[in-house]
Amino acid sequence: MRVFIALLGWLLLGSAHAETWRFVAIGDTPYSNYERRELPRMLEQIAAESPELIVHAGDIKFGSVRCSDELFLDRKELFDASSVPFVFVPGDNEWMDCRSVSAGGYDPEERLDALRRVFFQEPFSLGRKRIPVEQQSAAYPEHLRYRFGPVLFVTLNVPGPDNNAGIAAQPRDEFLKRNRVVIEWLKQGFTLARREKLRGIVVVMQADMGFKFFEAGLVNRSFTELFNTLRSETLAFPGQVLLVHGDTHYQRVDQPMRHPQTRQRVENFTRLETFGFPFMGWVKVYIDDTNPSLFRFETRPYQPE
Repeated sequence: MRVFIALLGWLLLGSAHAETWRFVAIGDTPYSNYERRELPRMLEQIAAESPELIVHAGDIKFGSVRCSDELFLDRKELFDASSVPFVFVPGDNEWMDCRSVSAGGYDPEERLDALRRVFFQEPFSLGRKRIPVEQQSAAYPEHLRYRFGPVLFVTLNVPGPDNNAGIAAQPRDEFLKRNRVVIEWLKQGFTLARREKLRGIVVVMQADMGFKFFEAGLVNRSFTELFNTLRSETLAFPGQVLLVHGDTHYQRVDQPMRHPQTRQRVENFTRLETFGFPFMGWVKVYIDDTNPSLFRFETRPYQPE
């Protein structure tokens, strides 16, 4: 905790008197060779709008593309070239899907460990300008926490489409272990945000948990505990909650969460899904401390120059 407190002011140094902070959300890119060529240009366009942070919600290749160390290092180099601090959350395409023959027939857990070595070796963001972050543990260094103005960011390794639970009667051991850690990290984040009296919390992960299915009463063991925890913590939180995810390649900003008893919309919860292949683009998020809803959004489809 002392480490985290020491990091709280990292972005306030340049924004102590500002009322608005800006970050950009992207995801599900680059998939194709075209996107790999164009993403540096898109990052330059993003930087020209002067955000303080870029978050990538996972999936940095096609699921069928080989999950090689060389590809991971290429994406690391790409993200490190960003002039804006860059935070990446693992998606299914870069570790879960690596078990397929076309992706190289790897052991997914071995590829997840490789991602940890390449992207999460140190408690800093990616990018030419690195910012300090707090990591949950040496075993789960991809779970990050960092203060951004009046908001706490919490990142979670929650990949779609099934969170690596599998289809067998007994969920995979990896899922059972990681899910407990994910729930703990999420709860700790909300506890910290309440204690610090922050205006909001941003949760970033890759998977679309399927809000419409939960609201229809359908049980999904891959996400049930996480969904229920997120909802109960949101209902107990006096500020605004923003969930950023990718996965289904359907860019949207909405409020899909419902109260479990009244079925009324949970007004302090917003979901942002990023652009995804075959469409490139970003969502610019304003954190406005004078606005009761706290968050404002602008969508930016990528325009090649």
